[in-house]
Amino acid sequence: MKRGKVYLVGAGPGDPGLLTLKGRDLIAAADCVIYDYLVNPKILEHAAPRAELIYVGKRGVESSWTQAEINRLLIEKADEHSIIVRLKGGDPFIFGRGGEEAEVLVDAGIEWEVVPGVTAGSSVAAYAGIPITHRGLSSSVAFVTGHEDPSKPQSAIRWESLATGVDTLVFFMGVSRIGEIADQLLQYGRSSDTPVAVIRWGTYDHQETYISTLAQVADLVGRERITAPALIVVGDVVRMREKLQSIKELKNLSLADYSLPNPFFEALAG
Repeated sequence: MKRGKVYLVGAGPGDPGLLTLKGRDLIAAADCVIYDYLVNPKILEHAAPRAELIYVGKRGVESSWTQAEINRLLIEKADEHSIIVRLKGGDPFIFGRGGEEAEVLVDAGIEWEVVPGVTAGSSVAAYAGIPITHRGLSSSVAFVTGHEDPSKPQSAIRWESLATGVDTLVFFMGVSRIGEIADQLLQYGRSSDTPVAVIRWGTYDHQETYISTLAQVADLVGRERITAPALIVVGDVVRMREKLQSIKELKNLSLADYSLPNPFFEALAG
């Protein structure tokens, strides 16, 4: 029997409207969907009734499945099904361990394909009214993990370069280590009054955005008991939220949700 093909599909940051068309069509065609904690359940509604749905949720440092177990599952299901969708929040190749899973599939001789997704790194900030680049404020951006492999003998992050060498810093999975992140940036020269946004459940209807400074953000996170999932944005672009937050954020809205006439949306509706 011919082995199936595994698709590493990005589900986007949370808003089901940000799922790509290719991702949607593959989910609908899949015999098996293996999905993560950050995948919006509404996206699973695209799956066929016959499809096998397997939750392998991983939340921060907690995990109901180890990565090794997920790798073995992908190989096992490729021997059982023709189309397997490995559905991951955001983009599989941006802190999604998609590259690791692709390596396993290559080593096992299993056909695979990656379907990029809308990354939380830009979309979550955008929904909060924060452009991660802006003329005069930010000409460079870095995506940084806030949760490195604990088995590393030392951090691979070059804090001395990041602190003052990049305009906008976007940290994934870093809310539990916000104090350490802030201390490193301050130690290597980032100004204490640099604005910081902590955005929880980005692009969902219940998105929460907290604004602080680099010197005070750890206290804010502790006081408000902010927990994962959250994205951290550091840089002067955070100041743009004060002006742009009044614009209606595009969450899970359909064209019918717009009560005011809008030529752009009217054109989309045909």
